[in-house]
Order: sequence, then C-alpha cells, then structure tokens
Amino acid sequence: IDKVFSVIILGLLSPIILLFSILIILEDGFPIFFIQRRTGWDGRSFNMYKLRSLYKSTKTDKKIQVTAGDRRVMTVGKLIRRLSIDELPQFYNVLLGDMSVVGPRPHMIEHSVFYSKTIFTFLQRHKCPPGITGWAQVNGLRGPTKDHKLMQKRYEYDLWYLKNWSPILDIYIMLKTFFVIFKNKV
Repeated sequence: IDKVFSVIILGLLSPIILLFSILIILEDGFPIFFIQRRTGWDGRSFNMYKLRSLYKSTKTDKKIQVTAGDRRVMTVGKLIRRLSIDELPQFYNVLLGDMSVVGPRPHMIEHSVFYSKTIFTFLQRHKCPPGITGWAQVNGLRGPTKDHKLMQKRYEYDLWYLKNWSPILDIYIMLKTFFVIFKNKV
C-alpha cells in the first residue's frame, strides 16, 4: 500500500518538487537534494532524501539541527520548510522500501546512538519502518529536539504508536498531518 501511495503522491506532487527544485537552483545552484544517513528499520541505515533548504556554502556541522531563525536557511528554504515541502522526496524513500508513509521519524544515526545510551529501550522505536509522518509529529513533537525531555516524550509517542498500530490509525495520522502542516503556517 505504501509503495502504491508513494507512486501516486510523487506523480501528483512532481510539479511542486520541480518548481522548488528550480527555485533552489536559481537561489544557490546545485545540488537540489540534501541526502543524509538516517536510522531505519532494525537499526539499518539508509540515505534519506530531502529538498535542500540550507545554503551550500554553509560550513557548519551538518549534524546540527536547524532551528527557528537559523541563518543557514535560504530564502526559498524558509517556504520549503514552513510547508514541509522538503519532505516530499521521502516518498522516493518509501518507494525504495527504506521508509513507510507513517511511522516513527528517522533520526540521524548520531542521535540514535546518543539517545540509545540515555533512554532505556530507545531502539524499540526501530521495530518498524520509519515514517514521513508519525504519531509524535501530529501531536506537536516535530522539528529539532532541544533537550532530553523532548526526545523522551517523542519516544513515548513512538512506542504508543507501535503498540497501538492499525490501518485506521495510519489513515488518521495522514489526515491529521495535512492539518498540522497548514495550521498557522499560511
């Protein structure tokens, strides 16, 4: 179901991806995509694709999460990030089988290693494919993790999702994601 859905979404949204790809090139040149190793199902790593929203000349550590007002964000990147357009290429990850549409969000490998040492059973969240959206995200826990308590809460939501998974829950999360993206953003 995920793969069929991702083909449909990629087909429908390819004009948006193309438009923003052109805007990225006009503002800061190539590359169009930001590719980063993330932790997937059972701890296997994979390359996650996003539309690039940061200036390529940025010399800072790519492991530092983007925060509000971050100067590394391009002008077009602000819109890309506000509307979560940067996430659209992840439907290609779904097509490859690295991700699902719904599941715990994949973290950078370094974050998975760090939090596995500080949060007991943290790696349980990797017992399903990571998702483009998830239960934690639609409940307000999206974006950078500023402290340990925030990651603990996100982890608790991820575990709740794993224990209560159903197709109806996935549909609910997909619908709620749409409203979360556009709420207070446009």
